[in-house]
Formats: sequence, C-alpha cells, structure tokens
Amino acid sequence: MIVDMAVYIEGMRRPCGDLSTELERLREQGHGFLWIGVKDPTHEEFAAVNDELHLHPLAVEDALTGNQRPKIDFYEENVFVSLKTMRYIEATSDVETGELMMFVGDRFVLTIRNGEANPLAGLRAHLEGRPERLKLGPLAVMHAILDLIVDTYLQIDGELGSDLTDIEEAIFAGDHDVQSTDIYKLKREVLEFKRGAVPLVIPLRRLVTGDARSLIPKKLRPFFADVLDHLMQVVEHAEGYDHLLSDALSAYLSQVSVQQNEDMRKISAWVAIAALPTMIAGIYGMNFDYMPELHTRYGYFVVMGVIVGACVGLYALFRRSDWL
Repeated sequence: MIVDMAVYIEGMRRPCGDLSTELERLREQGHGFLWIGVKDPTHEEFAAVNDELHLHPLAVEDALTGNQRPKIDFYEENVFVSLKTMRYIEATSDVETGELMMFVGDRFVLTIRNGEANPLAGLRAHLEGRPERLKLGPLAVMHAILDLIVDTYLQIDGELGSDLTDIEEAIFAGDHDVQSTDIYKLKREVLEFKRGAVPLVIPLRRLVTGDARSLIPKKLRPFFADVLDHLMQVVEHAEGYDHLLSDALSAYLSQVSVQQNEDMRKISAWVAIAALPTMIAGIYGMNFDYMPELHTRYGYFVVMGVIVGACVGLYALFRRSDWL
C-alpha cells in the first residue's frame, strides 16, 4: 500500500495529486521532486505506480521478486537500489532482516519497504525539518536513506560486539553455562549481518569514487563518502567477529576436551583404587580348601590391612600426580 506521497519544492512539502500531472509539472519547472513511499505492495498496487513512473523492466522484476542481494543498479533514466534493513532483538539477541528498495529518477523517489525491520518511520519527518537538504533533490533522499540504514548497521555492530565480548569472558572464566550452540548461534547472526552489509560496499564505492560519481552533486559527495566510510568500518568489524567466534569455538572445544581428559583421569584413578580390593577379595572368595591363609588366626585382619593400605597408597599416589 502507499504509505505516503508528497511533492517537495524548494525543500517544502506540498500535497500530491495525480502522479503523471505532478511529474509533468515538476519536469517543466525544472526543480522539485515527488517522493512516494510504499510498504509491502501487491502486484496491482505496484503496477499502478509503475504506469505513472515508467520504471525499467529489469528493476521492476527485481522489486516484485524481492529477496535481492544489496546492490545499486544504474539504468538510463533511473537508479535502482536494493538494501537489507536490520534490527537487533534485545530479548533473543537475534538480527532480524527486512528489505528496502528504492527507485531514484528524474524528479521522483520511490521507496518500497518489505518486512518489519525497516527504520524509515521518522526519516521523512526528519528531512522535512531540514528543507535545505531536500532542496538538493532526489539524491539527497537517497543519501539520507543509505545513511540511516548504515547507522542501524553501526548500532547492530555494537550489540554483536557486546555479545561476543560476553561469550569470550564466559569461556575463559570457565563458565559452564556457555554452550557451543550459543557460539554457533551468534556466528549465524554475524553471518546474517554480513549478508546485508558486505555486498553493499562495491556499488557504494562505485557511486563515491567510480564511474557513477558524476551522478552525485558535488555538495552531496562528501556525505556519500561518509556513508561508505561507516559501512567499511561495519564490514571490518563483522569480519573480525566472524574470525573471533571461530577462535572462541575452538577454545571452547579445547576446554571441553581438557575437562573430559581430567574427568577420565579421575575415573581411571578411582577405578584403579576400586580394582585392587576387588582383586584381593576375588582371590580369597574362591572355594579352595587348601589356601594357607584360610586357617591363619589373623589372616582376615592382615588382608584387610593390606587392602586399606594399598588403597590409601594409591590414593596418595594419584593425588600427587594431580589425577584426583
């Protein structure tokens, strides 16, 4: 459905009538633009907007299909941007993803939101409070959206870094509440995070320093470069988290292996201590008539003393060897 649409002239909002009429008027005037916001559109709703804006068919196909890789495609008459939006769920430490697609053309911006993980709720109002930025046209809106989404990446980056620190501290503190599934779960969240952030680096770099740089007004170029800088920071951190989690999992498994070895040593020591009296009792439990110790007056006490002494000696030996 269409969430909002308005005309912006000299950075000021104006009501929007028929799309074709408004676009024709804006192109004749040579300034101002139209901003249409759509959320989870049906094919019929999108087709109605497309009939007015005449979007590129390949970009339309991507928008209707959804679940696109983050990218910025440049066509003759417009630019198509596909982004992964994310939010961090504090209660479950999950990274929830959504999708945002954007068409930037001659005197118009079309934003399409899919899913609930979208941070654009207050962006339009924020920009309307800064008319000097909206005066720069549709690409100013494109920058504001990219900047907002990358800022959410920075926030999620901080949350994931905090989760990683907690897991590392718990592992090296010997906290037995930490399980390998916790490490693997966080590694999957980091992977989900990377899938949204990493593919955006190349097209954004092309927009800032490559052949598409000429499309950006000089006043906006430093702002796009700032977004790229923040995105690179996020990607570097995410790569580091991935490697650290692999190391943390290895350290955890090593600790588990060492603990299992210690447990096996303790079990082996107690088995050895228990085996000696069992062996002696087994020998004297055999039903032979001619065993010299059977009729010795103090034979029972001697055997018990040997058993107790041997067990105490083995216990002391294992304690000294740190097996117990």
